[in-house]
Amino acid sequence: MPRTPAASTVLIALTCAGLAGCLAPPPDAAGIGFREARFQEAQAMRDWRACRDQGMELDRQAAQAGSPARYLSAARVLEGCESELGAEAAALAPEERMHAYGTAIQARLKGGDPDGARTGLERFQAAFPERDLYFDDGTSFIDSVSAVLTVGAGAAAPRGPANVTGALGDELRRLARWRRG
Repeated sequence: MPRTPAASTVLIALTCAGLAGCLAPPPDAAGIGFREARFQEAQAMRDWRACRDQGMELDRQAAQAGSPARYLSAARVLEGCESELGAEAAALAPEERMHAYGTAIQARLKGGDPDGARTGLERFQAAFPERDLYFDDGTSFIDSVSAVLTVGAGAAAPRGPANVTGALGDELRRLARWRRG
């Protein structure tokens, strides 16, 4: 049967369309990459939470035993959790991560490592710019730790807009007064 030019054109168009369909990724391929990325984020957060739970348990044990060495162990574990988190989940659960990192900073202080606490506070502020934690009474974590570290280094207690409790501010001024002689 002879082919007409119209039939040949249709046959060529169908062949090209069929080949193009073979070359194009399946419509679900973009979704696979998205799902894989979400899976990696979820796995990273599960790993982080397991690590955080271990560090919080060490912190709890340190409080029960009153052990500076255990506080320092808890701080190292909690800091390691954050450093091992990875880029795939770095933007996830900022409040949980801030709380864990804040606990690590306090553990450094309780363990007798003010330099480590100062470094931790700097990292905290770099990782969570313009964010803060607040204690139950509404005082600022950053202001409180900064004030403790300042007075601990022998400087005068901060005066002015620092958001610290009256009792903490009074204690910091008392310490500074005793240091001056």
